[in-house]
Amino acid sequence: MQTLSNPDNVVLAGQVLDWAGVKTGQIRGLVFSVASLMAVIAVITAWWKTRSFVGTLVAFVLACLVLWGIGSLDTFKDKVGTEINGASFSEVHVAGDAPLTTGEGRRLV
Repeated sequence: MQTLSNPDNVVLAGQVLDWAGVKTGQIRGLVFSVASLMAVIAVITAWWKTRSFVGTLVAFVLACLVLWGIGSLDTFKDKVGTEINGASFSEVHVAGDAPLTTGEGRRLV
């Protein structure tokens, strides 16, 4: 890794962006690993407390859904972005002469 204290060493923006991309990927991997560990612990706890196959199966399915959601964050982000950008907004016209009232019909001063 390059140190920033050396005046002869120039760090380009591309290097900083590459470093940030690598760190982001590492953090995503860490978050997914911790979530996976928590999912396993939740399933084991469900079995320990209920001793029921159905309760354990429900905990397993919910854990899988959470892990799938964490793994699909990029897909959700892109999907929401396209829906927001494609939405049309109507204009709101406010009459300038109309008095402002509160919910009970009293005028605001």
